[in-house]
Amino acid sequence: MTADTPNSSQVGAAQHHALLRAFGLTGPEPDLDAIAAQLAKEADVPYAMINIFSSSQHFFGLHTPQGDSEWPTIGRSMPLEHGFCPEVVARRKALVLPDVFAHPRFAGNSVVDQIGIRTYAGAPLLHDGSVLGTVCFVGPVERDLSTGRESLALIKQRADDVMSFLYRRSGLRP
Repeated sequence: MTADTPNSSQVGAAQHHALLRAFGLTGPEPDLDAIAAQLAKEADVPYAMINIFSSSQHFFGLHTPQGDSEWPTIGRSMPLEHGFCPEVVARRKALVLPDVFAHPRFAGNSVVDQIGIRTYAGAPLLHDGSVLGTVCFVGPVERDLSTGRESLALIKQRADDVMSFLYRRSGLRP
């Protein structure tokens, strides 16, 4: 392969970026922040995100504690190695962890240590077989395992809602 010939990962990245642009996903947006805030309220957690992937994770929709909260605020980006959403992207299906400590594979994640995450639910944002990103909520208090089905239903519904919003706005078809 010559320097002028893109490899398959470069072509895939270019197609991914073109798809994000077609959906109008170019940066943080108040409408997506509002969706994240509503999700945080429904899930009764301090954090919710609409997470778009590129060289890192970017929260185009974000609800994070403000002001006098006991929980730290978070920024709009995170390395690909942090959090649980990279697992959702790889799996291409929702992941619910009512108590991340119940899963040794996830208990050592950086967000557990940095901001004290104990519960997670995330679902992929899918278009025509491509994963645009994820919608998720995280919280500092573990939940009983019996809450898993309820969290799964909520996060899948919000992923559908985000995709419906993106389709309406962009004029693209599912």
